[in-house]
Amino acid sequence: MERQIKLIWDFRGPDALKTAEHQEIHLKEFIVIEQLPISISGFQQINEFHSIAFIVVNDEMMRKVRDVLKPHRGELYSDIA
Repeated sequence: MERQIKLIWDFRGPDALKTAEHQEIHLKEFIVIEQLPISISGFQQINEFHSIAFIVVNDEMMRKVRDVLKPHRGELYSDIA
């Protein structure tokens, strides 16, 4: 199985959750426009003042997507809970 990378955008402050939710909309639009084989995206509230938006890409396309979208950070992705 190919390694997957979770690209993450961090948002902080009282509107962080709404901003992260809105960012995911733009990420999904990008995926459609660029016809990318990306099926995992989302947003998550970490705490009251910190939320994230994310997409999961395979290792092969990580650099291309990273350079265009400029996420704040990335981490190895595992769907095992």
